[in-house]
Amino acid sequence: MTDESSFGARLKALRLQRGLSQASLAGEEISTGYLSRLESGARRPTERVLTYLAKQLGVDRTAFDAMPAAAPAMGGSSLTRALSIAASSDSDESVEELIDVLAAGGAEDPSLRWQALWVIAGYRSRHGERAEEQACLEELAQVADELGFPALQCRSDTRLARCLRSVGEVDRALELAESAYRVARDAGLSVDDTGTALLALVSAEAESGRLTDARVHAQELVELVAGRSDALRAEALWSAATVCSRQGDDEAVHAYLEQAMQELDSRVDPVLWARLRLAAASLYLQSRPVLTQKARTCLTQAEAALSLIGTPAHQQELLVIQAHLAFEDGRYADARSAHDRLDFDNLRLTYRDRIRLQTLDSLLLIVEGHQQQGRARLKELGEEARRASNMDLAAEIWRVLAETLENAE
Repeated sequence: MTDESSFGARLKALRLQRGLSQASLAGEEISTGYLSRLESGARRPTERVLTYLAKQLGVDRTAFDAMPAAAPAMGGSSLTRALSIAASSDSDESVEELIDVLAAGGAEDPSLRWQALWVIAGYRSRHGERAEEQACLEELAQVADELGFPALQCRSDTRLARCLRSVGEVDRALELAESAYRVARDAGLSVDDTGTALLALVSAEAESGRLTDARVHAQELVELVAGRSDALRAEALWSAATVCSRQGDDEAVHAYLEQAMQELDSRVDPVLWARLRLAAASLYLQSRPVLTQKARTCLTQAEAALSLIGTPAHQQELLVIQAHLAFEDGRYADARSAHDRLDFDNLRLTYRDRIRLQTLDSLLLIVEGHQQQGRARLKELGEEARRASNMDLAAEIWRVLAETLENAE
């Protein structure tokens, strides 16, 4: 019996002893298909998977002694092999193996390490693992600076800026986005690199309250990608709509959103197609007056798509917007139910969405009769957003608080 089959037989026996199905043991961390291949001996587990399975089964790692702990630490050739497999596969397991090989260290080529970190950062982003994604991107930017290639520096700083903005580190995100755009412009990089840097810059400027600058750059971005019908074009229009929303220009918001949704074919990028509808639903709910029917239509479309291709992070975003829609509809019990179904120990939302979710919770407290507690929390959230230099978000919360006080009077 091979090592793999010995491990698989032991794993299956431990699972059956505890009365667990493959789905129960796999949980949210690995797929049942991957678990099945482990039990059949077709695959060798990574270090991370071994640790996870031991925790799920309530056993020590020594319970798997029938097989060596994992593939031994390898050098640069192993990194090349693992990177080739991960880059050419949609499998999470292949990226997890790449993570293990990269963690083993070695004197690999910095350009190869940069490529591996790029793939891993994408994996972290898809799974909403923001702290791990940020750490990966910090190293990615450092390696790019060591290599000194403008294209790699631009791409690294752009992705790091977007990550930092999503977790509320607006000042540093703005600094990196400005640097990425400057590098792209000075080095004459491609439209894709320049456009992606502009996307990060517009988002960071909007979050920091520099809405005039953000709108100028958003218009520059839209013009840069004119005539295209790809993902970058859709994101450019989405970004412009977001800036216009924060300026209160709802007519422009609706025009940009509808253009983006019409132009992007779901076959080009099905995930972006669904995320665009989530974003549109959120912006429609922030319009004045609130456009609940448009938001509902977008959510229905997004929900159908995400049931097939969505990640846990996407499902959280969907549930949050459903809670906001229920509140605007006056269905307060449904809003509370949707809110309470979220896994608050494992939230994968951006900083802005987290604050807006807490704002919703405060409003629900007020509706439920806890006026003093709800208003106190709104004051705290407004102050937190101000300290984070997110002046636009702070202004939104103070407006909500003022409206609740006016309604009370």
